[in-house]
Amino acid sequence: MAAPVTRSLRNAAPFAISVLLLPLVWLGATRGGWLILLLPCATSLVFALLDRLGGLNEDNPGTEARLSDLFWYRALTMAWVPLQFGMIFGTLWYVSRTGHLSGLEQWGLFLGIGVVSGAVGIVYAHELMHQKPRHERLLGDLLLGMVLYGHFRSEHLLVHHIYVGTPRDPVTARYNESFYRFFPRILVGCLKSSFRAEKAMLARKGLNWWHPGNPFWRYWALEAMFCALALAIGGWWGLFLFATQAFYAIWYLELVNYIEHYGLTRKHLGGGKYEHVRPRHSWNASHRVSNWLLINLQRHSDHHYKPDRRFPLLQTYTEDEAPQLPRGYPLMTVVAMIPPLWRRMMNPRVRQWRRQFYPEITDWSAYKSATTPMPR
Repeated sequence: MAAPVTRSLRNAAPFAISVLLLPLVWLGATRGGWLILLLPCATSLVFALLDRLGGLNEDNPGTEARLSDLFWYRALTMAWVPLQFGMIFGTLWYVSRTGHLSGLEQWGLFLGIGVVSGAVGIVYAHELMHQKPRHERLLGDLLLGMVLYGHFRSEHLLVHHIYVGTPRDPVTARYNESFYRFFPRILVGCLKSSFRAEKAMLARKGLNWWHPGNPFWRYWALEAMFCALALAIGGWWGLFLFATQAFYAIWYLELVNYIEHYGLTRKHLGGGKYEHVRPRHSWNASHRVSNWLLINLQRHSDHHYKPDRRFPLLQTYTEDEAPQLPRGYPLMTVVAMIPPLWRRMMNPRVRQWRRQFYPEITDWSAYKSATTPMPR
């Protein structure tokens, strides 16, 4: 029987492991040198090692809980907003007024900050944007504004969750597509698809895209506000450093997007229709420590099954129900940046997935790219 989730700071505390990354920002900013490397190393190699030591967590909690029972879990995601603001703009203010870091060191420091605002900030924004309370969705918008990626909310809710595993979803990485082809494709594709989705929603209400109800005005206003703040604090160099962290936050997010659905395709039923999204259409990982860091994002199949289910309630699946990654996201994102190694590790798993779940499909050529029409 699944254990219920109760209001307990002790149970929620492991998910606050992300806060331990903040002292590394301060070390890099005050000491410089090789300490700047601690941030990107901690979010990839160190957490990969911790995953090996921590093992797997395949236990499932109960799926129902009162909002009051989730107080500490919700508090963690909301508290990250001022923490990230201080991390980015406090560090920018500090390095702009001290002269002990070279330009290269400052750039490297904000690269590392970007990895944190991507691995933690955007993941928390993802949790917040799915919730019903308006203030939580607004906090998610603030986090996305700090990395200049506000439209991710519209793309994720109105495009990805509807069309995942089909050619209409830019975020579904195609079989044999390298991350370096995926990344520029998704930067353009997601912006276009998210804007079209919002424009279509307004049109159904008889409104034009420039109506104040278009959330893109809010996205652009927040992004402009944060850019102006960076410019006021550090001048053009400060704006460049801010843009650096935003770029690497987006880079990390899209690495995660790349591995979450790589090569997994929903079966085409004819007439432009596809089977319903099922657990088999997302890669999962049950690694305990990286699920603490990423607030159970690696239980991705259940997130697509119940998008508004809060992270402490997400379920895991067996290999018979959903495909499993060989390692947690921290290491898999590194592997994804080495295409030959990625293909060697993942392509056999995609082929096995096809044999396991779709033995009746013998010709997968029509499923291989976003531009290839699906079978009729």
